[in-house]
This record gives sequence, structure tokens and C-alpha cells, in this order.
Amino acid sequence: MRSTTTSSTARLEARISKELHATLKRAAQLQNRTMTDFVITAVQEAARNAIEQTEVLRLSQADQQHFAQALLSPPKATAALERAFVRHRKLVAAE
Repeated sequence: MRSTTTSSTARLEARISKELHATLKRAAQLQNRTMTDFVITAVQEAARNAIEQTEVLRLSQADQQHFAQALLSPPKATAALERAFVRHRKLVAAE
């Protein structure tokens, strides 16, 4: 009787040029790693960087100070903003 277990891994396949394959193989050898390990590490880093670039907002020190100041001392609400607050309260209360 065969034992079946669920694997916590997934398979990824990609068609690449022979030149890229040779480059990846050489890079993996230079780092004394398997090609699979080299590719997985590189892909993980690229994925993290892509996510970070879209999810993390980086501000210069001056922009950080302006942002903090705006939070600590927000400008007075305009008449249009006050009307929007009133309308929003009515809409939310109706739900």
C-alpha cells in the first residue's frame, strides 16, 4: 500500500535560452550552489523587491518632516470638506 502525503511545495517550470541556462549554471557554480538553489534565491529576492517597491513608500527626510507636520498640525477644514463630512456621516448612519 502506498502512502500519500501532501507536499508543501509547488513546481515551477520555465523555458529559457541555452545562453541563459549556461549563465545561471555558471553563476550557481561560482557560488558553490545548486542551480535550483541559486534560481530560487534569486527569484525570492526579485519577488520581495517587486512587492516592496509597490507597497513601501519611501520619503526623503524633508518629506518625512512635512508629512509628520501635516499629521500633527493639519490645515483647517474647508467648507467643501465640512459638507463632505456631513454627507458621509448621513450615508454611514443610513447603513
